[in-house]
Amino acid sequence: MIEELLPDSVVAVEAHGDEVRDAPLYPEEEALMTRAVAKRRREFSAVRACARRAMDKLGVPPQAVVTGASGAPVWPAGLVGSMTHSDDYCAAALARATDLASLGIDAEPHSPLPDDVASFVFLPTEAERLRGLAADHPAVHWDRILFSAKESVYKAWFPLTGKWLDFAEADIEVLPDPEGSPHGRLSAGLLVPGPRVGGHRLQSFEGRWSVRRGVVTTAVVVPHA
Repeated sequence: MIEELLPDSVVAVEAHGDEVRDAPLYPEEEALMTRAVAKRRREFSAVRACARRAMDKLGVPPQAVVTGASGAPVWPAGLVGSMTHSDDYCAAALARATDLASLGIDAEPHSPLPDDVASFVFLPTEAERLRGLAADHPAVHWDRILFSAKESVYKAWFPLTGKWLDFAEADIEVLPDPEGSPHGRLSAGLLVPGPRVGGHRLQSFEGRWSVRRGVVTTAVVVPHA
């Protein structure tokens, strides 16, 4: 599901349910899980199993993926990537740093976003667009898609800046494909100074979204300028 949202330069591996169960961890990863509950450990190990499969497909020796002080994954030198897990689904996407500047992926259950979360994370302009989308396509949980898009935007932003991006610092528009299928584009206008890539400052990110098998997936790719 993730792979169809990404360019050919990206390798994506996903798993559903117990496809990756009790995947072994490297010692560095085990050290991060000493106090983790069983559910957290399963998610942590499953998504890293996906990441190692993606490394193998790229011709990179599989290795540990630890987390930095911010909680973001630390990728092997020469790679950019992103990971996500949601209920019974997880995925990892990797590319060579020579091919892409950054990328971000996210997965969420295709269900309504709690009202208290929506009121906290959406800008008035975004909320207005969501009402229009809901009126035209009521079977789609647009609020969940937008929330996932914000997560993907942040995951693509952070490796380029090393800084937090607040929910209110990007105005994201979710655009359905014309034929009405459950997939489309997303466009994020950055409301703070964007990162410099190849000497150029970026003020927007572009991506894709999809809804399949009860899961919302979003992906944002930042090419080299």
